[in-house]
Amino acid sequence: MKRTSLVAALAAALTIGTVALVVPSAIADKTAPASAAKPDKDMQTVLDALAALNGKPVETLTPAEARLQPTPTDAVKAVIAAKTKKPAAPEPVGNVADQTYPSAAGDKLPLRIYTPKDAPKDTPKDTKKGAALPVIVYFHGGGWVIANLDVYDAAPRSLANQTGAIVVSAEYHLAPEKKFPAAHDDAFAAYAWVRANAASFGGDPERIAVAGESAGANLAINVAIKARDTRQGTIAHMLLVYPVAGKDMTTPSYVANADAKPLSKPMMQWFVKNTFATPDGANDPRIDLVDRTDLAGLPSTTLVTAEIDPLMSEGQALGKKLVAAGVKVDELDVKGVTHEFFGMGAVVAKAKATLATSAKDLKASLAKVPAKVGSK
Repeated sequence: MKRTSLVAALAAALTIGTVALVVPSAIADKTAPASAAKPDKDMQTVLDALAALNGKPVETLTPAEARLQPTPTDAVKAVIAAKTKKPAAPEPVGNVADQTYPSAAGDKLPLRIYTPKDAPKDTPKDTKKGAALPVIVYFHGGGWVIANLDVYDAAPRSLANQTGAIVVSAEYHLAPEKKFPAAHDDAFAAYAWVRANAASFGGDPERIAVAGESAGANLAINVAIKARDTRQGTIAHMLLVYPVAGKDMTTPSYVANADAKPLSKPMMQWFVKNTFATPDGANDPRIDLVDRTDLAGLPSTTLVTAEIDPLMSEGQALGKKLVAAGVKVDELDVKGVTHEFFGMGAVVAKAKATLATSAKDLKASLAKVPAKVGSK
C-alpha cells in the first residue's frame, strides 16, 4: 500500500455498551489494523451533545474562527445540565490561582495553579521535611492551534484531588501566530519556572511530574527529554494522554478513524498546515517520536490511547518504543471512547476510571524523591 507521510499531507494542504475498560499492553504488539469501532453509550451521549451545538468543521475555518467553535467541554457541560437541570459546575479543589510565567520569547503567558481540596490551607514550604506537595506540570491539547486553560480545566482539577499534588496548567504560544517550535520552547520555560518557583506555592521542586493531552502530551514528553539531556532536574513520571507522536497519516487508526469525531484526519492535516512553517517540519524528532532512538532514561510513564482516535496507532507505537528503551510503561488502551475523552469523567464512566488509574500511577511515582540526574 502506498504510504503518505504527514509531511506529504502538509505539502498537499499548502498547495490547495461496555466492555473491559482497558487492556494493559506494554509488551503486546498492538499496531495491527484497527477496525471501525463504535462509541459506548456514555461517549455517544457526549458526541450527540457536541453535534447539537452545530459547530462547523474546524478544517474549513481560520484559526481565529476555530477558537470560537463549540468544544467537547461545552458538550460535557450540556450533558450535565440536561441531567441535573442546572448549569454544570467545575469539580471543587482547594484553591485555584491564575499566574503568569515568562515564555521562551520573553513575554508573559498564563498558567493556572490548582491546589488539591485536601491540602492544608497554609501548605508548608519546607521541602527538607517533606511537607511541600508534589507538582504536576500539565499541558493542554488543541493541535498547538486552538484551546486554552478553560477548555482543559476538568482534568487538572481531578488530577490535583486524586493525586494530592499541585497541578500547574500552562498555556503556550499558539500557531500560526507563533510557529513550531514556539510551543515546545514555552513548555520547557513553564517547567523551568515551576522548578524555580515551586516553593512559593507550596510545591516540592524535587518531586515534579509532567502530563498532557494530545499536542500537550507531545509537549510533556519533550520537556522530559530536554530535562534529561540538559540535566535540569529529574522528572518523576510522565502522563501521556493520546499523544501526537508521529508523522504518518496512513497508520491503521488514521485509516479506521479518518472521519471520527471530535478529531478526524482532515483536522489533523489542518493542525499540521497551521503549525509548521515548512512542509518538512513534521520530520523534526520532537514530532516524530516513534522514530527516535534516544528514549532511554526517561521517567516511568502512563500512556493512554483511545480506540476511536486517529492518533491511537502512533500512541501505541510510542509505548512499544519506550518499553524497548527500558522505560516502565503502564499503557491504558481504552475501548469505545474517542479523542478528548480523558477529561469527561463527570459523564463518561471510562474517563473517570482511566483518570483514576492515571492518578494512582502519578501518586505512586511522586511519593518518592527521585535521585538527582547524574547521581549513583
